[in-house]
Amino acid sequence: MTASSLLNRRTLLTCAAATAAMTSGLALAQNTWPAKPVTLIVPFPAGGGTDAFARPMSGAFSKQTGRTLVIENKGGAGGTLGAGLAARAQPDGYTLFMGAVHHAIAPSMYKKLDYDLERDFVPLALLAKVPQVLVVNPKAMAVENFQEFLKLVKANPAKYNYGSAGTGTSHHMAGELFKLQTKTFITHIPYTGAGPALRDLVGGQVDMMFDGLGSSAVHIKGGRIKALMVSGNKRSPAFPDVPCAAELGLPDYTVSTWYGLWAPKGTPADVQTRVVEEINKLAAADDIKASWATNGAEFGTLTPKQFGTFVSGEIKQWAAVVKASGAKLD
Repeated sequence: MTASSLLNRRTLLTCAAATAAMTSGLALAQNTWPAKPVTLIVPFPAGGGTDAFARPMSGAFSKQTGRTLVIENKGGAGGTLGAGLAARAQPDGYTLFMGAVHHAIAPSMYKKLDYDLERDFVPLALLAKVPQVLVVNPKAMAVENFQEFLKLVKANPAKYNYGSAGTGTSHHMAGELFKLQTKTFITHIPYTGAGPALRDLVGGQVDMMFDGLGSSAVHIKGGRIKALMVSGNKRSPAFPDVPCAAELGLPDYTVSTWYGLWAPKGTPADVQTRVVEEINKLAAADDIKASWATNGAEFGTLTPKQFGTFVSGEIKQWAAVVKASGAKLD
């Protein structure tokens, strides 16, 4: 064997060993996910509905896996700013995105987004679904029930306002649909998230919100705001004394807020599987069940494929709603 052929053989063996080590390391990293802290991008400020579900998940995840789930709040532009950042994250399973119904509405509200929810993300799980709730500041609107509220609003067009988590969010669309179905006029005030809007509602800077029940629940129970109606055709088990829209003569007022989990496109398939496995374990945890029940929600049971189909349907449905309502960016 010549010196040249021996050198070539050694080079080939070294490359093969390096490749095997890299492959083995990647497989090990994927099979042992999570091997380090995981970042969860929440595209709204703290205190909103998305954050209200993300925080309990963080604690349960750490208890379950021994790794930290770091909540990174990136609010702005109706949740689309954080979505764009998540879409550009490294697709290694260590950055995940917790979006919501707002992200199914956004394609119909924004002329240009720097991401595509279906193209740039991999759907993983439907985490929660809650009805929308009409809540008022009891000092700004001293009404006992929905009937008194509706009479007051109809008698005073443009006098009252409602806060939302931002233009194009479910809060915004819920408000516009309410106005459309009740033939009322209420001024929209967009915020950077439900948390800041709720703070101003509690403080009396805005009169009402059409909020997701998850973020309003704690304030309703604390007496800081008053719930007058939940959307849909049934009452929430968490608030059985609050009538539903169908009872109050609004059978088509069926707006709800849902929250889901995505990974950036390109995340390895077996890492996706590990994430979903851990999420399914979370759903069965007693503390998560209790937290979800307190917020009037249930953990989703859709497979990743079913969740992707669900999201596609939501995008189409909300496009029709946006068109019918005439809602536009403020």
